[in-house]
Amino acid sequence: MHRDIPQYSSETSDIQHTDMDMRQVNSLSYEEFVETFGNVVERCPVVAAAVWSGRPFANSHDLEASIGEFIDSLPVAGQEGIVRCHPDLAGRDLKRGALTAESRGEQTQAGLTLLDAGDAARMNRLNAQYKERFGFPFVICARMNNKEEILLQLAERLGNEPAQERQCAIEEVKKICQLRLQDIIQCPATHTKL
Repeated sequence: MHRDIPQYSSETSDIQHTDMDMRQVNSLSYEEFVETFGNVVERCPVVAAAVWSGRPFANSHDLEASIGEFIDSLPVAGQEGIVRCHPDLAGRDLKRGALTAESRGEQTQAGLTLLDAGDAARMNRLNAQYKERFGFPFVICARMNNKEEILLQLAERLGNEPAQERQCAIEEVKKICQLRLQDIIQCPATHTKL
């Protein structure tokens, strides 16, 4: 059975929540689970595929922890591969309309779709320097930042050592994942009756 997955509206950066409960999550077939959670880690459905067999999950935090443990268990090359699946912020995929719905909404919410020429040039220059230094794109949880903070962090994190920066990028991937999971799974606290 096909289930709706959250989609960003093309008009706004607001996400439409699916509000699945954990009973529904735990009853998903393998294919449904991968379809539903396949992009909580950007363009990495293999992560959802890997954690599916850990069902039943007690709650969304349990699912999030399983994803985090899987990512942490990967060798360096696997972790870097996950980071490489992320697009450049305000980069060519945004300009070509090739972002996932989630990334498009997140970049829009952070103000990255409305950069002036100066900020766009600075972002492109810093993205190129970052990729040259680390071999993967700069990843930050755009929904937790605005364009000014993103530009500041991009410039500052260029000074990190490669191992330190890889770990920082992985932690940002986990923050993105957490918010995307919240977009899919209803939070019991917000749906209780008084």
